[in-house]
Amino acid sequence: MNVPQLTSLGLGIVTGAAATVGATLGRQLVTKVKVGKGHPLKHRVLDLASGALQAKYPIDAMSTYLNGLHMYADDMGRQVEAAHFCIHLRHDLHQCVIFDRNATDARLIGIEYIISEERFRTLPAAEKKLWHSHHYEVKSGILTAPGVPEIAEHSYFKDLVSTYGKTFHTWQYDREDFPYGVPQLMMGFTADGQANEDIIRARDARVGVSTQSKRASREDIPTPQVDPGANHWERGRSLQTTTEDVPFRSTLRPD
Repeated sequence: MNVPQLTSLGLGIVTGAAATVGATLGRQLVTKVKVGKGHPLKHRVLDLASGALQAKYPIDAMSTYLNGLHMYADDMGRQVEAAHFCIHLRHDLHQCVIFDRNATDARLIGIEYIISEERFRTLPAAEKKLWHSHHYEVKSGILTAPGVPEIAEHSYFKDLVSTYGKTFHTWQYDREDFPYGVPQLMMGFTADGQANEDIIRARDARVGVSTQSKRASREDIPTPQVDPGANHWERGRSLQTTTEDVPFRSTLRPD
């Protein structure tokens, strides 16, 4: 490749990168304008300025969008859609923030930590009760990565099928239009007949996926042996968070 060709290639790369950055900034600007409607002018100006000037490294690092369903740990009848935005923080740990959907005005409803099978097996028995397996969510097609090419998604879920998640929802949006109450422990499904098919069909139509097609394409993914310490609700008992009034310690403690 001669010098003019290299120069042309370099300009093309720079132009493409600039276009991508411009499109991203433009999309962010449109989003902030849309979400800011109805807010006081000074708040909208501050939001736009901070969006353009502030670095938000943890947010920028979230590279994966997963869509699935959760159920409350003590009530299978309460099932909600969960849009996860995750970062692979370490080789054995993902961390995700969860919204009710993938939209500019989505409600922040919770968090999830996802760990490897190897890490899960080292946890104390009491800790394992807070975690759920992902084997059925992956094999059933309920957990998806919308917009990701099939070959890449299949490879991703082949690794995810043996992982475990600990999830708390901070907003019970199936009941309240405001984040009342304490965080609630959530669980995942482990067998056919548990997930609400109406919720799945509505999710599929809105997100543009087919749970049945995903299920068929993942038949070749091996089902792992699930640690008996997970999915505590399957034993007919469950853990759930509540509040307790306790004495307040007012004395300072030495470092």
